[in-house]
Amino acid sequence: MFIRWAVFTACRTPYTPAMTDHTPADAPGSLASPNPLERLRAIMARLRDPGAGCAWDRAQTAGSIVPFTLEEAYELADVVARDQGADAETRELRDELGDLLFQVVFQARIAEEAGRFDLDDVARAIGDKLVRRHPHVFADAEHGSDAEREAAWEADKARERAARAQTSAMDDIPLALPALSRAVKSQRRAARLGFDWDDPAPVVAKIHEELAEVQAAVDQGEPPARIAEEVGDVLFAVSNWARHLGVDPEGALRGSTRKFEARFRQMEALAAASGETLAGLDFDRQETLYQEARRLERATRDTFDTKDPT
Repeated sequence: MFIRWAVFTACRTPYTPAMTDHTPADAPGSLASPNPLERLRAIMARLRDPGAGCAWDRAQTAGSIVPFTLEEAYELADVVARDQGADAETRELRDELGDLLFQVVFQARIAEEAGRFDLDDVARAIGDKLVRRHPHVFADAEHGSDAEREAAWEADKARERAARAQTSAMDDIPLALPALSRAVKSQRRAARLGFDWDDPAPVVAKIHEELAEVQAAVDQGEPPARIAEEVGDVLFAVSNWARHLGVDPEGALRGSTRKFEARFRQMEALAAASGETLAGLDFDRQETLYQEARRLERATRDTFDTKDPT
């Protein structure tokens, strides 16, 4: 859901007509185009029209809609995680993909108005990149192994970074990535240059080392910022361990959080069934309910796993 919370007057920016040679997306009749993408572009152009458009859409900038783009990406990830192929989930997946597509169209329209590029340029650029990065598919290149293919991919990305005057392998890792995802991405970049352990065992030792440093900081009465730094080191080490085990820590934590939420809801239901509220119970009683919620969850899962599919 694309939630509009911006204040119009606070983020209003001047409208700059498109300066490209492309046919305007809001040409007469384009709103009725049988091509869905052309129709979407025309709708976006109308929303941004300085005279007849929507005040909220006209007020947005490339920066102001980024939070919405991230929100839509997370909502899509949530739908994919829950998708079991049911009709309702299929519609939801389609709609969330549309919401994310709209974000791309929105950004492209803003750039087009500034005479920078348009949606066709965006599609052309990603098409060229995909062809360039897959010479084993679109050209005659051959890779003898996955490692060779990965090395060729990274070499191409390194050339792109050099063309943008980026000299470090860490230069283009997005700051806006979720913290665990960004940690893993930086670790993978380092590993591709040989800076990595060969197996998970040393990583486990590093986790214990970092845990001890957190405890030492607490025992010594270090300031909160110092303790936070040490906790961050623990999380970084754990994400590194997950990477070595082939586990996506972001997805793993998301799954564990969903599991905790489901158990907590079950705790609330169990308390309500006894005429109680969680807030009115001491911790020991709450823990008893939590363990009961775990038992019920496992019983339901075991029943589902052993159910005869026929």
